[in-house]
Amino acid sequence: MNIGEAAKASGISAKMIRYYESTGLITPASRSASGYRHYTDDDLNMLHFIRRGRDLGFSMAHIGELLNLWRDQQRASGDVKRIAEQHIDDLNQRIRDLQAMVATLSQLAQACQGDGRPNCPIIDALGHS
Repeated sequence: MNIGEAAKASGISAKMIRYYESTGLITPASRSASGYRHYTDDDLNMLHFIRRGRDLGFSMAHIGELLNLWRDQQRASGDVKRIAEQHIDDLNQRIRDLQAMVATLSQLAQACQGDGRPNCPIIDALGHS
């Protein structure tokens, strides 16, 4: 299949597929005599793997590590679990950070009268370091 078909089947844009090739995340697709990229079922499986990893919020570096582990039939599942648990820790920290932002912004919004006057604690808080 060509890059457009691979993009449609994987849910990854052609631009991102070319980017993944240029960064070495995936090996460049074989080329036809006329220079068009040709993707196999294995290539499509790899693109699906990347898409699922991105959907779970893994960084490109972690996806690269996971791809290498996926290709390695001698891998230790503990290596995969370590990456997943590190990502879980990162996600939990981001959740805590977002919850703190919500709490702060909620307090500021509650303190703001929201009327026609120019005084606003939200603007005041943003203006102070």
